[in-house]
Amino acid sequence: MSMASLNLLPHPSPFSSCCCSFPKGFVPCCNIHVLNPKSTLQRRGSFKPTLVVKSAAGVADNISSFTRGVTSDSISTLKFNLLSIVSGLNRGLAANEDDLRKADAVAKELEDAAGLVDLSVDIDKLQGRWKLIYSSAFSSRSLGGSRPGPPTGRLLPITLGQVFQRIDIFNKDFDNIVELQLGTPWPLPPLEATATLAHKFELIGSSKIKIVFDKTTVKTTGSLSQLPPLEVPRLPDGLRPPSNTTGSGEFEVTYVDSDTRITRGDRGELRIFVIA
Repeated sequence: MSMASLNLLPHPSPFSSCCCSFPKGFVPCCNIHVLNPKSTLQRRGSFKPTLVVKSAAGVADNISSFTRGVTSDSISTLKFNLLSIVSGLNRGLAANEDDLRKADAVAKELEDAAGLVDLSVDIDKLQGRWKLIYSSAFSSRSLGGSRPGPPTGRLLPITLGQVFQRIDIFNKDFDNIVELQLGTPWPLPPLEATATLAHKFELIGSSKIKIVFDKTTVKTTGSLSQLPPLEVPRLPDGLRPPSNTTGSGEFEVTYVDSDTRITRGDRGELRIFVIA
């Protein structure tokens, strides 16, 4: 048979001799390409189609991308749920036992979803001024968690205002800034002040922070803002509580991103901050 007559022979269907058969309506998960029959003629009037199956790497990449998207969405949802739970608790001062359990449970879900924090890589995420929006210790009406500090409310005329943390990763400064309103005898107005508890910090391991107390500075605000700041001297070691003779403390950063941070302290305290 001449070459001209060979070219007039009908070409078989690309899948007529394929070893794979699929049910009607089934779409194969891999990409299958059939080479041009003209390039695979082996004998007159017939050919064997060559199947080329793409590597699964492309499929794996797509699955990985999809998984990352799902994880990101899950973290965003958990973070939104956590902030919603604590938003009406007045930084924890209005929290009851049920509120404490709910906040702790959702915080753990978020921590698990995001994975372990590695501050040796992401130390720059600590930089800035952070506003405390929730502390589990405040539900006890104490400023000190399981190692009580000064009580708030009726025992002492102290009203707690906003609480901030100012962190400078370059100079290793870690300042707790507390706004306070102190009661005064009538008819004098309440005394407003800001106390800054200055610390130095160091990173321990991948996610734990150790802070060492340096000094406390109190600055009056409001109508008495013209007064100079008062530096409170550090207590001698002999007068310090047995639980804190060094003036230091430790806490672990269990979640951090560009605008939210969760810490768990050595006082059994859950704290949640947002960037200020």
